[in-house]
Amino acid sequence: MNEQTVQSKEQQILEAAEKEFLEKGYNGARTTSIAKAADVTHAMLHYYFRTKEQLFERFIDKKMSEIVPLITHLFGNGDLPLVKRIEEAISVHFDFVAVNPDLPRFLINEVLPYKNRCDLLKTKIASCSHLFNSLQREVDEAAARGEVESFNVLLLFQSVLSLNIIPSLMANMIDNLLSDNGQSIEMLLAQRKTENIELIMRRIKKI
Repeated sequence: MNEQTVQSKEQQILEAAEKEFLEKGYNGARTTSIAKAADVTHAMLHYYFRTKEQLFERFIDKKMSEIVPLITHLFGNGDLPLVKRIEEAISVHFDFVAVNPDLPRFLINEVLPYKNRCDLLKTKIASCSHLFNSLQREVDEAAARGEVESFNVLLLFQSVLSLNIIPSLMANMIDNLLSDNGQSIEMLLAQRKTENIELIMRRIKKI
């Protein structure tokens, strides 16, 4: 089996596993169902991923590997002014959550309560810690020059996470409420994104 075929099979399995884990959680997920959805034998699945835990770890690693480069690019992009960089970070994160609407609930229910799974997240996020420290210094310097209001970067990060994740967590309920008034969840999410950006910008911009 050549390397390209191996990578293709691994990708098929990981995509099927992502759907299974997001829909059923770790305990409810079945490797037999993942193998069937990936169109591989159960034996082949275990050839690539020896245990369900290993497959679960790869899934978590994959999602974090999608998030970390976004943080690195936006917060570490010195070509953009500070305020514009933060505005783009809010927008990109909102879009990421919109494309992965089941991920926040999954992390809350299936990862955060378990220390060993939390450690997987911490390992990935730790690689971004220097960016938060660097951004805080940049904010402090800009505030001293009177260009922005002073703020704690980690608290701002928490605010952005909260504002962007809540619409996803409530999407099904909101969709049902909107079903009779002609609005769509897509329209509401677009409006929510704009509101989130404006809210954070009002907090940090010097008026």
